Amino acid sequence: MANFVDPGVPFVSDEAREEYTARATRVKKAMLLEGTPDRVPVAVLAHFYPALRAGLSFYDAMYDYRRAADAWIACNREIQPDTLIGMTASAIPGRAFETLDVKLFNWPGHGVSHDSGFQYNEKEWMRDDEYDLLIDDPTDYLLHTYLPRAIGGMAGFASLVSPLDMVEISVSAPYISRWNRPEVVKSMESMRAAGRECDEWAAIQFGAIGQLVTEGFPGATGAMSLAPFDFIGDTLRGTRGVIMDMFRRPDELLEACDKLSRVLVKWITRRAFPQQPPCVFIPLHKGADGFMSDEQFNTFYWPSLKKVILGLVEDGFVPYLFAEGAYGSRLDIIKDLPAGKTVWQFDQTDMVKAKEAMGGVACIQGNVPLSLLQLGEPEEVTAYSRDLIEKVGPGGGFILDVGAAPDEVKDENIVAMIKAAKDYGWY
Repeated sequence: MANFVDPGVPFVSDEAREEYTARATRVKKAMLLEGTPDRVPVAVLAHFYPALRAGLSFYDAMYDYRRAADAWIACNREIQPDTLIGMTASAIPGRAFETLDVKLFNWPGHGVSHDSGFQYNEKEWMRDDEYDLLIDDPTDYLLHTYLPRAIGGMAGFASLVSPLDMVEISVSAPYISRWNRPEVVKSMESMRAAGRECDEWAAIQFGAIGQLVTEGFPGATGAMSLAPFDFIGDTLRGTRGVIMDMFRRPDELLEACDKLSRVLVKWITRRAFPQQPPCVFIPLHKGADGFMSDEQFNTFYWPSLKKVILGLVEDGFVPYLFAEGAYGSRLDIIKDLPAGKTVWQFDQTDMVKAKEAMGGVACIQGNVPLSLLQLGEPEEVTAYSRDLIEKVGPGGGFILDVGAAPDEVKDENIVAMIKAAKDYGWY
């Protein structure tokens, strides 16, 4: 967290430096349970909201990189949250996905209208009889089987085989020759073209993030990992597939989750760098109340997720878990973690019960409802936010935020939420 509070960048002014230090210190104290900060921090886990408030469509946000970056910069400057609102998970490079013929989801102008967000295509991209391939060598399976199915531009890589053939270099000519096959060359050309597009996108987007940091907005999250069950269920087996596997292939599913728990930690730590923001974002997609029973959660979801959490903590990161849906029946389970090492953003979970269970264990964040932000009035948002601050803010360890990532919400309601923290959140 030292680099988070003092990032070592040239700020645009002394005032920006002071603002950055105050915000970062405030957030750090809340996240690590280091007593009470000066006031309750306030953040906005936004999706396309910054684009829409600037008059951009979803399509514009994914295809006009400069206008998108300007929209996010303007949003941060105007509403003044305590952590910067990033863009890299929503304003993604649409042209790169077109080049690669990505089949995993539809996006604005590609399968859905220009005014719609991207939508995942549920399909069993991994067959149920392929668990052994995933378990034995995840990288080989993903590169040579899964990705060629799910991404048309990578189809040629199905012709490649394991690089183990390169270990004894004198007998590797058959392996090397595969790289000259027409379908492999075509896929490499698609990847190169998509890479050029992503470089153009990254130069603008990450440039905007760097600019916001120098203007005084700390970025707390710099990487993303997943719960192993979600890794399998989201886009490998699909929701239906992974549910059936709990009953038909439980042992293979559990073995795969356990194997992936190590992979999903090293995914982050092997590419970490000293200036990387401390939090690792982990969206929890399939662990909510009602999706599976407590027994199933304790069996299939939590053990491998806990290994990911503890592995990241051991390597010096702060897992930031976005508990989508309600986690009321999970609170007594997930509180079994080292104190002051994780952040839990709750969506529909009762925040008072969350504070009772997690207080002294983890920072909790949330949970102003999207329905209120979209349909309510500013005074209602103020009242809800103030009530949260008064009930779960005492003692620290609380960050006011939305319950789920917003798109089409009233700008004045987001402003009201931020103002509530600044008016009523002082300790």
